[in-house]
Amino acid sequence: MRERLEYAFVWLLLKFLGFLPRPIARWFAVLVAKCLFLIRPPLRRAAEFNLRLAFPELPEPARRDILKRTVRNLGWMAVEFARLPRYTRKNIEEAMILDGFENFSAAQSRGKGVLFLTGHMGAWELKPFAHALYSNPIYFLVRPIDNPRVDALVNRYRGLSGNRPINKNESARTVLRILREGGVIGVLADQNAVPAEAIFADFFGIPAATTSGIARLARRTGAAVVPVYSYWDPRISKYRLRYEPALELTSTDDEQGDIRNYSARFNQVIEDYVRRFPDQWLWVHRRWKTRPPQESAIYPDEQHHYARAD
Repeated sequence: MRERLEYAFVWLLLKFLGFLPRPIARWFAVLVAKCLFLIRPPLRRAAEFNLRLAFPELPEPARRDILKRTVRNLGWMAVEFARLPRYTRKNIEEAMILDGFENFSAAQSRGKGVLFLTGHMGAWELKPFAHALYSNPIYFLVRPIDNPRVDALVNRYRGLSGNRPINKNESARTVLRILREGGVIGVLADQNAVPAEAIFADFFGIPAATTSGIARLARRTGAAVVPVYSYWDPRISKYRLRYEPALELTSTDDEQGDIRNYSARFNQVIEDYVRRFPDQWLWVHRRWKTRPPQESAIYPDEQHHYARAD
C-alpha cells in the first residue's frame, strides 16, 4: 500500500508541475522544497553542517544565503524534470544551451568511449536529457530507487530522449562493452561511496569516501573523462550545459596509485565547480558520512561510522 501511495503522490506531482506554466510551477515547487526543509530537520542540519565544513571562512549570513538559493534550485530542478516530456530538439534551447561542446566532440573522436564526470549540479536531470536531444543518447549509471514503481516512473521520464540507465550494481560488463564500442556513459561522482568501493580523497580539504569506479574504468579502457556540469545563468535566464576539455590522465605500473590520483583529480574538478557555483550543488547529501578506518563520525547526530580497512 505504501509503495502505491508514494507512486501516486510522485505521479500527481510530476503531472501537476508539468501542466503548470513554468513560472508558476517554479514558485510552487520552491514552496514545496521549503516545506520539506521545515518538516525534515535532518536535511537542513546536514546542509548547514556541510556548508560550515566547506566554507568555514564565510560568515553565517553568507552560508544561509547559499542554502536559501540551494533550496530554490532544488525546486527549479524538480520543475525541469516534470517538464521533460515537453522538451524536444526544437525547443530545448529555451531551457538549456550548450557551452564547450567541441570539447566533447574532441574526446569522442579518440574512439575509446567517453565518461562524463558529473554530479548533482544545477539541473542535473535535464543535463543528460538535453545532451541527447542536441547530440545522441547516452547511458548513465544509477542506483535504483527503493520503490520500484517510482523507480520505473523516473526512468521512463529520463529515457524519453533515448538515454538508458544502467544499474550500478549490475554494470561492469555492460559498461565495458559500451565504452569499447565508443559509447558515452554519465557518472554522478559527487556522493558518499560505500566502503567496498571507496577511495578516500580530499574534498574541500577533508577526506571523502569517493567512488573508485570511474577511475578504474578510465584506466582500464582509456576512455576520455570529460567534466560536465550545468548551472543557471541569470543573464540569459537559461541553464548552461558546460563541457570541459577531457582530463589528461597518466597511467603507470602502480594501479592503486593511479586510481587514488585519478580520484583525487576528479574530486578537485567537482570542488572547483562547487566553489564557483555554491548554490547549484546538493548540499543536503552527507558527503563525508563514511570515514577512514578508525576515524569517528563527522556528523554530530550520527553514531560512529567506520569504513572497512583495505
